[in-house]
Amino acid sequence: MREQPEQQAPPVQRLRIRYAKRGRLRFTSHRDFSRAFERAVFRARVPMAYSSGFNPHPRISYAGAAPTGSASEAEYLEIALAEQVDPVAVHAALDEALPDGLDVLEVVQSPGGSLSDRLEASTWRITLPGVPADVAASAVAAFLAADEVSVERMTKKGLRTFDCREAVVSLGSHATTGSGTECAILDLVLRHGTPSVRPDDVLAGLRAIGGLEVGSAPVHERLAQGPLDALTGTVGDPLAPDRDAV
Repeated sequence: MREQPEQQAPPVQRLRIRYAKRGRLRFTSHRDFSRAFERAVFRARVPMAYSSGFNPHPRISYAGAAPTGSASEAEYLEIALAEQVDPVAVHAALDEALPDGLDVLEVVQSPGGSLSDRLEASTWRITLPGVPADVAASAVAAFLAADEVSVERMTKKGLRTFDCREAVVSLGSHATTGSGTECAILDLVLRHGTPSVRPDDVLAGLRAIGGLEVGSAPVHERLAQGPLDALTGTVGDPLAPDRDAV
């Protein structure tokens, strides 16, 4: 008979981590990042708790990962530990073990509960090189005036059509000048839901209803991710309750 796998002891501490994907590392896929992070906790000698079973793996929970190609200042995960540790020391050790561009921004102790449930919306900045501000503003006005904006996206189950307008809490535009060329900046707050609407879906909607052609590759950057204030339409800090509980 096959031997039963060893049962691992339950975690004694959980830490929540906010990290950033910057520069060229924004092209890191979620799978690539998870492999890099597992190597980092090993190099940093973080006393991880492991799952039970025939193939134990470190207890790491990822929440609300940004699409591949998107930069982000607000990515979150939680790790479970076999020993009590100082979150400040783990912060320093992990940041040193990860490559530049995958940067640990904060580590706090988790008092329990679901981190994913706090990630209700995201704030995005989309840079559109070569797009005049007035053209972007016109497309934004048409998008916001619509009750529904249907877009298509290829998924694992085939081509899917869905409404991208409902997930948009707010959308605005302004101009900036980079390298002597005017470009439009879109400020976007997206509500999380099913199906998950991404910034490129909103760009597809702006093209469909407002004729917006983005030209060269736009740059998507997530600035915040957390609870949504229904009154102000702003995105809060999901780690604030954890700091308050310390």
